[in-house]
Amino acid sequence: MPGFSLNSAVDALLKNEFDLLRKEQRPHELMVMYKIDAVPFEHPDLAEWRDDKHAYIGASVVHEPTNLEICGIVDDIWVRPDGELIVVDYKSTSTKEEISLEDKYKQGYKRQMELYQWVFRRKGFKVSDTGYFVYANATKDRDKFDGKLEFDMQLIPHKGDTSWIEPLLLKIKNTLNSDIIPEASPNCEYCSYINKTAKVMIASV
Repeated sequence: MPGFSLNSAVDALLKNEFDLLRKEQRPHELMVMYKIDAVPFEHPDLAEWRDDKHAYIGASVVHEPTNLEICGIVDDIWVRPDGELIVVDYKSTSTKEEISLEDKYKQGYKRQMELYQWVFRRKGFKVSDTGYFVYANATKDRDKFDGKLEFDMQLIPHKGDTSWIEPLLLKIKNTLNSDIIPEASPNCEYCSYINKTAKVMIASV
């Protein structure tokens, strides 16, 4: 599928903005506004965790029972005065509707954050159950474009539940070791694509 280049640009600019405060160990104005006692986390492995060099390593751990390597590429990590880490994910959109995590397309966002929380706990860090989505919402009510977008910024909290991860990893391992090919999920975009292309190829023979 096409890349989300505008979203990636917003992510890069947000990282630059938080990195300036990271050097000074000062809170961002959003942290102050939402009364979050934290600062951007400074760590020598942060560039790897965020995949700044596009090496696709991220924050990785090996799940011992399955020997599967689990990787999560985070957008940011904040830290409280007591050393507890907060997982942060940047999201961008343009809507006049209230931004909510409850529609079906946002459930993947929640699982994404929960996986990051699980990975960092496996790496030995104390991690808050509550992570935050930094949402940049582009406004459309200006008279002129003037070659720039303006965004309203907000934080949306999510209290993660990582209890689903361990059982799912065991199921994944069992499936990989099985000689039986599982049925395709009707919600799998890749399976649907393969099925449709196969029908087209057969029809063209």
